[in-house]
Amino acid sequence: MCGIAGYIGKNIVGQSRILESLKKMQSRGPDHQDFLHLESGGLQVYLLHSRLSIIDLDSRSNQPFSFKGYHITFNGEIYNYIELRHLLIKHGHSFKTDSDTEVLLKCYIQFGEECVRYFNGMWAFAIWDDYNKSMFISRDRFAEKPLYTFQNAEGFYFSSEIKILKTLSNANLEINLDHIKRYLVYGYKFLYKTDDTFFKKVSEVPFATNVKVDYSQNISYSKFWSPNPVAKEMTLNEAVEGTRHHLLESVKLRLRSDVPLAFCLSGGVDSAALASIAKKEFNYDVSTFSIIDDDPRYNEQAHIEATINDLDCKHTLIRLGFGNSLERLKKLIDYHDSPVSTISYLVHSMLSEKISEHGYKVAVSGTAADELFTGYYDHFNLHLYEMRNLPNFNKYLDDWTTHISGLIRNPFLKQPKLYFKNQSIREHNHLNSDVFSSFLCEEFSIETNDVKYSDSLLRNRTLNELLHEATRVLLHEDDLNSMMYSIENRSPFLDVKLFDFAYSIPLKFLIMDGYGKFPLRKSLKGILNDKVRLERRKKGFNASISSLIDLKDKQTRELLLSDGPIFDIVRKDKISKLLDLEFFENSYKKFLFNFINAKFFLERFA
Repeated sequence: MCGIAGYIGKNIVGQSRILESLKKMQSRGPDHQDFLHLESGGLQVYLLHSRLSIIDLDSRSNQPFSFKGYHITFNGEIYNYIELRHLLIKHGHSFKTDSDTEVLLKCYIQFGEECVRYFNGMWAFAIWDDYNKSMFISRDRFAEKPLYTFQNAEGFYFSSEIKILKTLSNANLEINLDHIKRYLVYGYKFLYKTDDTFFKKVSEVPFATNVKVDYSQNISYSKFWSPNPVAKEMTLNEAVEGTRHHLLESVKLRLRSDVPLAFCLSGGVDSAALASIAKKEFNYDVSTFSIIDDDPRYNEQAHIEATINDLDCKHTLIRLGFGNSLERLKKLIDYHDSPVSTISYLVHSMLSEKISEHGYKVAVSGTAADELFTGYYDHFNLHLYEMRNLPNFNKYLDDWTTHISGLIRNPFLKQPKLYFKNQSIREHNHLNSDVFSSFLCEEFSIETNDVKYSDSLLRNRTLNELLHEATRVLLHEDDLNSMMYSIENRSPFLDVKLFDFAYSIPLKFLIMDGYGKFPLRKSLKGILNDKVRLERRKKGFNASISSLIDLKDKQTRELLLSDGPIFDIVRKDKISKLLDLEFFENSYKKFLFNFINAKFFLERFA
């Protein structure tokens, strides 16, 4: 895990801009920083790198890394690098390091642009190829590693963060106000439904995408992977055993590190499963870090302690309180170059800070299990729709009524047959967006259509969540919060082999007996304690705004209503009335958190 940046164009980039860019990326890689400047027939090429040493800590693996006319700057981990190293040795390659960086570069030398198909990992990298005078850039399948681009008359720039991009290009970036409005009205799930970012003309390289910049500065984009969700014939036992096999293999690969790992632990199945597998299956010396919110809607202490006691592991519990939440939020917004997507990531930053204080450089999280195995309440409604023509449909419906209906607060999802009449309904994912639009000085609306990946309504929904909505946001926030404190984040559920298997499981097995993620839960029997494994209620990694910000405090209210550019977009009278309320439902609290973020963001960047 590192910071990368670069430029290809006709102009010389001043030394001061290079050094300032490296300074801006120092928290992403405090162990070593350097850059490479190459010139090829009047074309100027720059590669910048800031290293967080995880694999092969020796200086021989510092970057930019060069070998016989090939030069790379790389952020991420190629987890199967040992297996690829053996393959490359058979092809006649030799190695001077033990790093995955050298393996990646020599995979490119051996297989060309097809090299990415061999990688099981997370990455954003750029390789300058002296032989064909071009830059080859790639981003991993699930967009775990960030990669931003910007192009102007000078040339093409890329980087891990927008602040680095801005410094290297010396450009004045204009705020994208439509994206601010999208965030305010519809929330985080709609931030990645377009190619927009919070700054105009700044783009992210899409997931599973290669970019090639040739000598004439022609730029081409190509997908190297797309999901292929086809259910296969298998028994329930085969679904369970396959899930167990692929998950254990994924965790095994992601335990590869020359520094110790920490585990982010909530009260849910996903993160507890990873810590339990590491301890019980691989005898790893597990150390966990958890957030405790005293709000009973989010308090998971009993389930967290069940896992801690079962594993007898080192652990750190962080209890929420008002503290300096607003100042922390401002600091996060400044580092993120954007509003913080959800209140969860204000909380997560406390987790990252504590992990760093304990000396860890890698953190493991349970991101994306819900999208692979069905973990959200609306997945039950979608599953009922998929099962509608089966002879045992009433069994699925009875299970939902008995076990799930009483857990649901969302008014749309209380209707078990929600999708039977309208398969495209999405209002449950942007509750009260019509109301929030009326909070703006000019009302705002967008299309809320899904990208088509599958004929299965359920699988199409989970893929949209994975590639465009929930997971995309979690990965973005995980990366920035972790790298702010020089920590690499690893997500074992985002393993390509595990993904392929999970999406081949027949739909009827995904939810059974009122349990979401049924094959996953069954596969963890004997590994994960039953208190967590058999808990149906989903709280998620979340917190209440009331646990972090005292909205009734006079100074806080004055701060939130103080003049600023936000009130060119949002009506102050509406916000004032909202703050006057003694009680307001959860969707309004989310809107208020988004408003606070947008206010601070505009004051910092406008």
